[in-house]
Amino acid sequence: MSSKNTAVLLVEYQNDFTTPGGVLHEAVKPTMDQTNMLENSKQVVEQARAAGATIIHIPISFAPGYHEITSHPYGILKGVVDSNAFVKGEWGSQISDELAPQEGDIVVEGKRGLDTFGSTNLDFILRSKGIDRVAIGGFLTNCCVESTMRSAYEKGYDVITMTDCVAATSPEEHENAIKFDYPMFSRPMTGQEFLAELSGEGSAEDTSRGY
Repeated sequence: MSSKNTAVLLVEYQNDFTTPGGVLHEAVKPTMDQTNMLENSKQVVEQARAAGATIIHIPISFAPGYHEITSHPYGILKGVVDSNAFVKGEWGSQISDELAPQEGDIVVEGKRGLDTFGSTNLDFILRSKGIDRVAIGGFLTNCCVESTMRSAYEKGYDVITMTDCVAATSPEEHENAIKFDYPMFSRPMTGQEFLAELSGEGSAEDTSRGY
């Protein structure tokens, strides 16, 4: 398996989470600070892109009024509606400047729920490009990232969860997911460990070609 068969999935790196002034930023800021997740994610994306991996941005957004979902939301989606988060066309739903899509990146549209595979064509994109390994970072550690991880595992992908490129609304939720759930459905590792794996594969490919 090489970097050409690898995609980095960036789940909801949007201003409402990542940036001061975002309506959910204060809720995730303690865990973001604890893991240094934004800077770690930037390094992963830059180096993985340079190594030839596919970078896929997966934002979530809703039309004003949230008519795409039930009129009586509960759980995490109730929190989204009550805080008026991720409204299409508004600053809060935009991908943060630090991780803005670059030429050659893919932006997946249509995410309305927790599992990225559930309401998008992500699986089609990955399979059409011959990608069989995904490395996941983003928000929330124990929600959309975890849901996407579980689906990717069941669909047969080699799943990596980058433990210092994710954040939750509390350190306890973040740590619990990484300790107990991630090892069941993925290979948890830091962003740098993932990059080292990519780098090692690149060296092996170069050697096999006689470079």
